[in-house]
Amino acid sequence: MYRYEIKFSNDIPKYLEISKHIKKLIDENNIDDGEKLLSIRKLAKILKVNEVTIVSAYKKLEAEGYAYQKMGSGTYAKRRDTNIKFKKEYSNTLKKISSQNLKSYVDFTGEITSSEFFPVTVFKDVLNEVLDRDGTEAFAYKESLGYEGLRNSISAFFWDNKVSSEDILILSGAQQGIDIVSKSIINVHDNVIVEKPTYGGALTVFKWRRANIFEVDILEDGVDLIQFEAILKKNRIKCFYAMSYFQNPTGATYSFEKKVRILELAEIYDFYIVEDDYLSELIYDNKEYKSFKSLDINDKVIYIKSFSKIFLPGIRLGYMISPQKCKEYIQNSKINTDISTSSLMQRALDLYINKDLWKEHISRLNTAYKDKYNFMLDCIEKYLGDKASYYTPGGGIHFYFKIATDLKINSMELFYRCMNKKVLITPGVLFYKNAKEGNNYFRLSFSEIKKPEIEEGIKIISEILKEK
Repeated sequence: MYRYEIKFSNDIPKYLEISKHIKKLIDENNIDDGEKLLSIRKLAKILKVNEVTIVSAYKKLEAEGYAYQKMGSGTYAKRRDTNIKFKKEYSNTLKKISSQNLKSYVDFTGEITSSEFFPVTVFKDVLNEVLDRDGTEAFAYKESLGYEGLRNSISAFFWDNKVSSEDILILSGAQQGIDIVSKSIINVHDNVIVEKPTYGGALTVFKWRRANIFEVDILEDGVDLIQFEAILKKNRIKCFYAMSYFQNPTGATYSFEKKVRILELAEIYDFYIVEDDYLSELIYDNKEYKSFKSLDINDKVIYIKSFSKIFLPGIRLGYMISPQKCKEYIQNSKINTDISTSSLMQRALDLYINKDLWKEHISRLNTAYKDKYNFMLDCIEKYLGDKASYYTPGGGIHFYFKIATDLKINSMELFYRCMNKKVLITPGVLFYKNAKEGNNYFRLSFSEIKKPEIEEGIKIISEILKEK
């Protein structure tokens, strides 16, 4: 137990020195995230202090987010989110680039469809038709679950009426859905599993709820099941957050076999799967994918879908399907959050779907993005093939890269050097609980840029990597 050796000062309370020392051990990875700390009695004996001092030290660690207690089991280490500093730094840097100046950059950070594909004219006609049809009724907040017409359309068009419209809750986008689920089912120190790496917005929400976050490496066909099951065996897990299609940031898609096994594990270990259906419409490899929700026979999946990424970002619409057991909690949480999502936009989207305009829009998007996807692949192979490893997602809007180990450059350094040459990338540090683990990764999205910019940007990134 040499790592707990402390030289006490007469000027500082012993419990403060103990908590400071343990924090340092956790920050420097000498104590693993989730590792059980020594019992109060044992540590008091080692340090030759009374047990009340250790209790005070452990309470301070808990208060500062460095530890959590399991009833009847003991106190466990909790590594703090080192991502905050990097995220703030990255965000502030992008904010300094005005919208006007942004046009001079090759921007690989975008996560929405290009404005050239926004169906503005058609949607304006649909809005006018809704206003002519419904008048002032189009602005009413009457239905807490969302506009019934839209819920019926979602049930029919996307789920072949296999999901009741009463189980569908209209949201203001996927981020609100994650937030509502978190408020509804996650309490302080509850255990959640996330993919590693994963969407930074989800990490922020779970962190805000003060949940204990366990990360599991994501492979090309979904999370590593050996790691996943090991965590399940040792911990009482409340939920698993997963992006089932073209995961952000890696682009990975779960295999059918892994989905089935994870659903079995959800029943065995009694946890919910929070499925964020990110980009299931943008499939270029002609494979047939099935969501966790479509395979769910035990009512263990909370399904979240956003229309913002592939339609009009400004309309902020999405929906959620909840298991019966937690449906009431989730619906009440939504009502307490914002009462109702824009009635006019819900009615307009409903009409847009029923006129088969949605189907046409997605068909156009697939054609255009498949072409850009294949062009991006060619450019990556031509310019980055020997400088970074990656795999082909087969759909979606981005690629995730691991910088070759011999290049000795980290993702934040690459971000700044690219920015100085008018290219914007997303550094991998944003997608991990421990930012250091993303040092060798970066993401490129092709959703909002044209082919000439794609090639120009990738050439510049290649030249910068070559300099090292």
